[in-house]
Amino acid sequence: MRRILLVAATELELGGREGLACGIGPVEAASATARALAEHPPDAVLHVGLAGGVGLEAGTLVLGTEAVYADLAAAIPVVSRVEPDPALLAALRAALPHAPALPIVTSGRVSGPSGSEPQGFKVEAMEGFGVLRACELAGVPAVEVRAISNELGEEDRSRWELARALEALREALPRLLAAVRG
Repeated sequence: MRRILLVAATELELGGREGLACGIGPVEAASATARALAEHPPDAVLHVGLAGGVGLEAGTLVLGTEAVYADLAAAIPVVSRVEPDPALLAALRAALPHAPALPIVTSGRVSGPSGSEPQGFKVEAMEGFGVLRACELAGVPAVEVRAISNELGEEDRSRWELARALEALREALPRLLAAVRG
């Protein structure tokens, strides 16, 4: 049986399943994932968690077609984009045919005021690029799935629907894991 490493920023996002709670933010995510990959290399990584979105209902699951690191800019070429494993993404699309498949931007901070989409992206999270880049460097296939918890830029945290997003993620985890296992 294929060994899948389930990765999320927090234990809550793991939905009661065994996996790696990598910490919040791209640096924590990359370093914790790299350590886990070195210690016990899996056959594949399924990275899940919550995200902010533009025009997406809370609880919507989004399949990541690309992880884009928004915080990185330099005068020389840098790696700022990572694509998921195509076979894993195809398996998830088959398992969740109604889930939007979109690029997911990674930022070390929550975005600004409402309507300020980061670089035009509709989905923003804090760990995806770090996890997928660590996997890319280790040669381990990986894919990212996010559950929308809030409108991007919503500053009133009481309006964030964390419970709804966590429930959607928890309910989808069996299908997601089965799809990644192939």
